[in-house]
Amino acid sequence: MKEQLQNIELRAKKELESVKDTAELESLRVRFLGKKGELTAILKGMAGLSAEQRPVIGQIANRIRADIEDAISNRLKEISAQQEAKRLVSERLDVTLPGKKPQIGRVHPLNQVLNEIEEIFIGMGFDIAEGPEVEYDYYNFEALNLPPDHPARDTQDTFYITDSILLRTQTSGVQVHVMEKKKPPIRIIAPGRVYRSDAVDATHSPIFHQIEGLVVDRGITMADLVGTLDLMMKRLYGEDCRIRLRPHHFPFTEPSAEVDVLCFNCGGKGCSMCKNEGYVELLGAGMVHPKVLKNCGIDPEEYSGFAFGLGLERVVMRKFGINDMRMLYENDMRFLEQF
Repeated sequence: MKEQLQNIELRAKKELESVKDTAELESLRVRFLGKKGELTAILKGMAGLSAEQRPVIGQIANRIRADIEDAISNRLKEISAQQEAKRLVSERLDVTLPGKKPQIGRVHPLNQVLNEIEEIFIGMGFDIAEGPEVEYDYYNFEALNLPPDHPARDTQDTFYITDSILLRTQTSGVQVHVMEKKKPPIRIIAPGRVYRSDAVDATHSPIFHQIEGLVVDRGITMADLVGTLDLMMKRLYGEDCRIRLRPHHFPFTEPSAEVDVLCFNCGGKGCSMCKNEGYVELLGAGMVHPKVLKNCGIDPEEYSGFAFGLGLERVVMRKFGINDMRMLYENDMRFLEQF
């Protein structure tokens, strides 16, 4: 039995020299020292030894086990060092190579202009108001003096969820929410997404952004509206920017007007972009209709106000010379990286 134990020690140490990786090393350990290994199998035969022989053989077996375990441990360190050296060579980095410049995100052109518009109106004493995109018919139409048979309420233009709930077609409903909760003086703008059943083309989209403006106080006149819009356009487009107002009709304002801005492409001379008119339609505006004020609990005999609805996409297109609205939504990095 002593010779068998010594033979196991010699074979284990010899085989260790040819082991190349940790998997082979673990396999060798199990074969020699495991519960069913060669050393364990021999020790099971100690029951047949005499009382004098057992401690001698036991001492030899323990020494051989310890020697084999030490040899395995040392071989594991050697293999780990060899593998580490190989990794250092294969994964070596050339620190002299130029680095890759990280791509820096930019604010989307829609948000750039929206932030600019908000800053302009905050500077004029306006507050920023928000409202729900899923709106009641009352706030989107009825409270704004749009009768049930008005074309704007047709299901072909509006996304209805139920008979009384819809996706808002304008941010004008926010002004109703505000006037119901707050008494004059009121100065707000309400930016947000709106939804209409429009076909997608260069100037239309079923989802776009609108900025509603509202001022209500004593003595507000059309001159206040013109002065506010003129200041906003000059801040956005420069001091040489000019606007013009054309008579129009909106159910929620009286009198009403379409507001045009000087064509950025031709400077007023006339071109295909402005349909040879020299101006481009940009927004609708007017004095708040007395019925709208009354619906919100404000006395039209004491207070007056003006309102306007501004399409953010049109402002962005005019500001940056973009001729196709779809470019703002297609997430083309070649386009977005210009801003």
